[in-house]
Amino acid sequence: MTDAQPSYGPSLLKLLLLATALFVVGTNAFVIAGLLPEIAADLRATPSAVSYAITGYALVVAIASPAVALLLPRVPRSTLMAAGVAVLGLGSALAVLAPDLPLFIAGRTLAGLGGAALVPTATAAAAALVPPQRRGRALALVGAGFTLATAVGSPLGTALGEAFGWRAPLWSLVALAALLAVAIPLFVGHVPLAGPASFARRLAPLRDPRILAVLGATALLTAGFNTVYIRSAAVTEQATGGSGTALAALLLVYGLAGVAGNIAIGPVTDRVGNRATATLALAGQIVALAALALVFRSFVADVVVFAVWGVVAFAATVPVQHRLVTIDSEQAAHAISWYSTAMYLGIAIAPPLGAAALATGGAAAVPVTGAIATALALVSFLLGYVRRRTASPALPA
Repeated sequence: MTDAQPSYGPSLLKLLLLATALFVVGTNAFVIAGLLPEIAADLRATPSAVSYAITGYALVVAIASPAVALLLPRVPRSTLMAAGVAVLGLGSALAVLAPDLPLFIAGRTLAGLGGAALVPTATAAAAALVPPQRRGRALALVGAGFTLATAVGSPLGTALGEAFGWRAPLWSLVALAALLAVAIPLFVGHVPLAGPASFARRLAPLRDPRILAVLGATALLTAGFNTVYIRSAAVTEQATGGSGTALAALLLVYGLAGVAGNIAIGPVTDRVGNRATATLALAGQIVALAALALVFRSFVADVVVFAVWGVVAFAATVPVQHRLVTIDSEQAAHAISWYSTAMYLGIAIAPPLGAAALATGGAAAVPVTGAIATALALVSFLLGYVRRRTASPALPA
């Protein structure tokens, strides 16, 4: 801790609170993946039907996040974040108390509105709370909340659900959200507000084909790994014997390997560029998911594949974001704001993709579908470079 305090300054506690808030948002989104069979049995629905609650949650976040930034630019940031985490907690509580699937989906959708207010606001606040020379570290610290949600939150929630029922991990998130709703206004306090941007300024990045190519790659990449991650219980059922504890172990392996991949890929991207690193990581996910389609019946083989998959899946996001902010420095801030929208659109696409694959081809078809979506992501990412070359004006003789 002695090194952390000088690095982040007196804002360390504030940044840790924001990171915890993003941990709650991320865990709330992904913990359902490991609990699908239990929730479906309790609500008298199919796992595929329950998975559409993830689609509803993600669509709300994807659509409402830009609207919040556009319509509420003058609301104090701490107030907006506290309200967001409170609404997320309220929606999660309604989902836990739901006696049937429609009310469960309604609660999840309300929670999505809270996430839409919280995620972009907390990300922007992280950069505003520290001096310019520390913004990269502040963004990394707050963003680690999402990383830990996948690495620790989701597998821990799965194990907790196996021991005490699926409602237990969601009640834990409700309690944590309630604490954050009180702590954020008290300890984060005032966050400097940036000048409001016009609607046209916010839409400007969407007129650049290179940025659209990266956003398309983001949506397809996210859809690719979430198609498998969300249906991981069904994909690995023969290997785990339906054990929630064994599934939690696989998800933990995936998440911890992902943290390692996320840490390692940053320096590599700085050294060799985002094109090479993104291509390598996306190709790695294609290979890992194709391998999973062949070995999904073996638990030992699944452990190995989940570890490799975690490394490349987490690694792919860093060079993709790097490419997005280096296309046009003047539009970088607005371009990156569309990243979360593209990411949540990918999450929304994943449940119907996974359900269709499972229904038509069984467990093996799910990772194959994820590999195809990832291959399309790679094509979209590389098309952005083709566009840049062909659009360059000819040099004078």
